[in-house]
Amino acid sequence: MKKTVTLFLALVLAISILSGCGKVGNAPAQSSQSSTSATESVVIPNTDMFTDRDLDSEYDESTAVSIKLGGTSATASSDSVKISGSTVTITEEATYIISGALTDGMLVVNAPDTAKLQLVFSGVDITSKTSAALYILEADKVFLTLAEGTTNTLANGGSFASIDDNNIDSPLFSKQDLTINGKGSLTVTSPAGHGIVCKDDLVITGGSCVINCASHGLDANDSVRVVGASITIDSGKDAIHCENNEDTSKGFVYIGGGSIKAEAEGDGISSGAYMQIADGEIELLTGGGSENGSKASSDFYGGFMGGGRPGAMGYGEMPTSETQEDSTSMKGLKSVGSMEISGGKITIDSADDAIHSDASLMVSGGVFAIASGDDAIHAEETLTITEGDIDITESYEGLEALHIDVQGGNIKLVARDDGFNAAGGNDESGVTGGRDGEFGGGPGGGPGGPGGPGGMSSNSNGSIKISGGTISINASGDGLDANGTLEISGGHTTVTGPTQGDTATLDYDKTGIITGGTFIGTGSTMMAQSFSDSMQGVIAVSAGYQPAGTEITLKDSQGNTIITHTPELDFAVVILSTPELTKGEAYSLSVGSQSGDFEAS
Repeated sequence: MKKTVTLFLALVLAISILSGCGKVGNAPAQSSQSSTSATESVVIPNTDMFTDRDLDSEYDESTAVSIKLGGTSATASSDSVKISGSTVTITEEATYIISGALTDGMLVVNAPDTAKLQLVFSGVDITSKTSAALYILEADKVFLTLAEGTTNTLANGGSFASIDDNNIDSPLFSKQDLTINGKGSLTVTSPAGHGIVCKDDLVITGGSCVINCASHGLDANDSVRVVGASITIDSGKDAIHCENNEDTSKGFVYIGGGSIKAEAEGDGISSGAYMQIADGEIELLTGGGSENGSKASSDFYGGFMGGGRPGAMGYGEMPTSETQEDSTSMKGLKSVGSMEISGGKITIDSADDAIHSDASLMVSGGVFAIASGDDAIHAEETLTITEGDIDITESYEGLEALHIDVQGGNIKLVARDDGFNAAGGNDESGVTGGRDGEFGGGPGGGPGGPGGPGGMSSNSNGSIKISGGTISINASGDGLDANGTLEISGGHTTVTGPTQGDTATLDYDKTGIITGGTFIGTGSTMMAQSFSDSMQGVIAVSAGYQPAGTEITLKDSQGNTIITHTPELDFAVVILSTPELTKGEAYSLSVGSQSGDFEAS
């Protein structure tokens, strides 16, 4: 985000490449905390997500009821199974082993509301042309076990006709709690609706599930919980969607392991409450990927298996929309409540934000590979990163939140606009400073220098705090953009910015303070700011135009190398700070073939 800034930078003399650095500034340090702490933790309920029976796919074949499907009819070994033509209804609590095919029929569970049933699919193939192939109407809970070594399919023929008061819109439709486990496979095909719908808790702890559908792949009201399963989804809307419109404490998603691979026209995984990812391998392609990021929406939202969707799988360009308000959400991971990611391997290629929380977001582990057409990681409130390896190869803005707090981890990002953006308050706040024609000690250098804090006026309350980690930012906009305050107290931060446009290596409204850690920044002189205060030495110089690949070397008075850096983009400003720099001492700075001695301020 850019601000309207009046900034005058003195021209360097023709005989010298560098302008000297004076004082960083005498403005009093202000707190980088607003009324909402930038270090507050995301609160996720510590609840047992899986019961022992969820995880146990064993069954006693000798006591189980056998159901054999025979095309247009079926047979069963117990009168707890009612058969009417090609409709098979289970009415009592027991374990049922089911095999065979129904070419146009239904398997219905209609048992007492206290019953816990186990359905063992052992080579099942059911198609219902106009309804659900498996309809769980009444029970307390159903365990669908996929027998080891078996292939099972549930399909709808392309339309849904009403058979009762429930709006059945998937081949596997459950009104009750449903657990899928086992070591077999299940394929669900739904050309006119969702893949698997559960009106209560949907738990998947085993097996291989493949879902091809026109709408949501997995759709649940209360929760979706996954561990130990392999899930592949091609969906016309969200791949996994969990939302409860009546109870906002429900509608959460928990992923504790297994693998999820999804291609979705809408969001990859969407939670109406909180989301927690502890482990697992997740690979998401949403909205055709980051290459469609400039497109606001897809006219093919809700298509079946891609639906000839332009922009995906080589079909050409995706159609555009005139307004963002009309757009379809095409995020990778999205939660209305808080989100916590503590582990796993997550790969996302998204047209919209890759990872998005409408509240706060905590990353405390995991390996991430992200390409996003919009923000790579976005939180409306606080984004906290303590651990994790995050590689963002494409984004509009890398990290965006009201408060960004990086305490650790390895972050490497490329952004078409800002690298970090703490987007709080009035984003059009103005800055006017500096004595006309006087450099004032480098970019934004002193209290009277260009971009210095003396002339700032802003109501912004965003914050960026960096206290640890290794951060590498390649930004075509601002490197660190704090619509409020910026504080660096640790870690190793490198910012590479361009020489063109109204961009800056550092961009803050109130204060930019460095008390520890290493900072290496290059970029444009047009909107340049340095730190407003520091507890270690800072060298900030205007270096004239320098092409990408020009080496920067900083040495102390004894000739010892302190910093070497080769920017990947053209630059005209160099800002350096590290605990090895002492205020008032002289250092030698070389930029390409030119060099000069400067005093750290």
